[in-house]
This record gives sequence, structure tokens and C-alpha cells, in this order.
Amino acid sequence: MRVAPEIVLSDEEQAELTKLVRSKLTSVRLAQRARIVLLAAQGLQNKDIAVQLGVGRVQVSRWRERYIESRLAGIERDRPRGAPPVTVDVARLVELTTQSKPEAATHWSTRMMAAELGVSAASVSRHWRAHGLKPHVVRGFKVSRDPKFVEKLQDIVGLYMSPPEHALVLCCDEKSQGQALDRTQPGLPLKKGRAATMTHDYKRNGTTTLFAALNVLDGQVIAQCQPRHRHTEWLKFLRTIDRETPKGKTLHLICDNYATHKHPVVQQWLDKHPRFVMHFTPTSASWLNMVERFFRDITVKRLRRGVFTSVPELVAAIDEYIAHHNTNPKPFIWTKSARDIQQKVIRANSRLSSKQNATLH
Repeated sequence: MRVAPEIVLSDEEQAELTKLVRSKLTSVRLAQRARIVLLAAQGLQNKDIAVQLGVGRVQVSRWRERYIESRLAGIERDRPRGAPPVTVDVARLVELTTQSKPEAATHWSTRMMAAELGVSAASVSRHWRAHGLKPHVVRGFKVSRDPKFVEKLQDIVGLYMSPPEHALVLCCDEKSQGQALDRTQPGLPLKKGRAATMTHDYKRNGTTTLFAALNVLDGQVIAQCQPRHRHTEWLKFLRTIDRETPKGKTLHLICDNYATHKHPVVQQWLDKHPRFVMHFTPTSASWLNMVERFFRDITVKRLRRGVFTSVPELVAAIDEYIAHHNTNPKPFIWTKSARDIQQKVIRANSRLSSKQNATLH
């Protein structure tokens, strides 16, 4: 039969342990350990102490042995639990994240990197945040190769930052293929503890094209929905702009390079209406046209989560949104100078060239 080791206390130790048990400043844990030692010194076995104090026999045995081993210091402090923390090789973590890809995957995840380095996923996530690394994020871009990029850039940014007097600057474009989508089942509304629901599948009920002209000065929008976006529809929209703007104003229209905008019939009409002055954005630089920002707003706020059973219903929703917008319009303020944009494009081209050269070699 296994017998617990005997504890013999000196008068000083007895007094010290008793003081710990009786003091209101002693932690609950330390006071309980002192009681275990005092009862053990009285000759009680571990199982009897466990029953008397309402703790486990193994716990009693542990603190009896630690007191025998280190006396009071053995019960005053806890020993470290579990395995020692694994140190992350941060330099290798950053190198793997930025210079390599995992096997059979396009990018690293926290779990894949954790398995590679033998650390926890939480550690990987923490160091990624500290170094600003986001392997799961990819941002789209396209650098314009237009040979007249600088000339067109300066022209359009100049209109934004220093618009001409006695003239209106209008950013024009069409948002094509706006779909009237109806859901196959009704969704559930938002409520506490649950997000709104919407079926992933839908029924197509036709499309419309939104033509819009954003007034850079005050944010007002001239808009018109038409079934298609050929040169005939574009010409119809130009006539609408002509009717809805003051006759004595020169109109500077900023457009992209869509062939419809340069159709010979459109050119003939523009020749007969000299107050229309066309400015075309560089190729692959539609972001220079501020009406794209308006298209983003109407898509996010009204169209993306809308349910439309017909094209007329979709057109009515668009007209309602634009009417509401025009009651209290707010212009988008362009702040970036042409020089700053040009420098950014030069840096992007430099990086792309170096990357292409490295790939070729």
C-alpha cells in the first residue's frame, strides 16, 4: 500500500502556514494549499484531506510533494503549464508569404501557413496584421497604354480642378445591361440576431441601359433609361442634355472611348451644335470619369439588392433614386492633381516593366 510522505513542520513553519490560512489578504489558492500542508503535518492521508477540503486527491498529493521539495516557495507560485510557446520565425513567415505560393493553391491561408511553420494560425494572423500582409486580398488594376495619356489626363483633371467660366462640365456615360432580376423565392427581413436573406438564384426579366450626365459643379444628374446603347440612343440622350441645360452655356462632356460616342452620325450632330465640346478619357482609364462614382452609388444603394419583376419596374426604381438624389445633390470633389496621378502611373509602369523583365530572364 502506497503511503503519502510525512511532513514535519518547525514552529516557525507552523506559525507561518497558520498565518496564511487566517489572513484575509492571502489568496484563496494559497490559503487552501497551506491548509493541505497543515493537515498533512497532522498525519492525515491524502484521501482524508481531499474529503475534508472538498478537493481532488491528486491535487492534495501535488502540494504535499511540492512543500516537501521547496517548503513555502513550493506552494507560493505556480509552475508553467503546458509546452513552452513556439517562437515564430517572422523573417521566414514574411518571405514565404510574399515570395512563394503553397502547393496546389494560389495564395496562403493562416492554417496553411501555420502547418508549414509549425505554429498556430492565430500567430500567423497576428504577424500578418503587424506587417500589413493580406494574402487573401487582390486589388484589380489596369495601367493605361494610351499614347496621349498625359495630354488627356491634364485636360480632364484641369476641367475638374479649374472649370471654365460660363460653361458646364458634365461627366457622361452609360450603365448598360442593368438587369431586372426577380428572386425565385421571397427572402426574410432583417431582425435582431439574423441578417436579411435572399435566394442566390434569380429570374431575368429583361434589361435597360441608364444614360447619365453628372454635373461636376453641383452634383445634379441628367438621366435617361433606354432599351439599348447604340449611337441612336446616345444621340437621343445628347438631345436631352441640350434641352435640360441653359442655352447660353458651353457644355464640356467627359466620355470614354466607346465607339458609339464617336459615330459619324453623332459627329455630324455635334458639328451642328458647337456648344458641345467633347473630352475623351484615355483608354483603360474610365476611373477618370466621375460619373462612374455615381453608378457605384446607385448600384450599391438601389439596384444590387433590389427585386424587379419587369423592366418598367426597374426603370421606375432608377428614376425614383435619381429624383431623390437631385433633391439634395452633393458634388464629388476631385483632389488629385494631374502631376500626382502621372507620377503614380510612372511608378506603376516601372514596376510592371521590372516584373516583365524578371519573368523573361
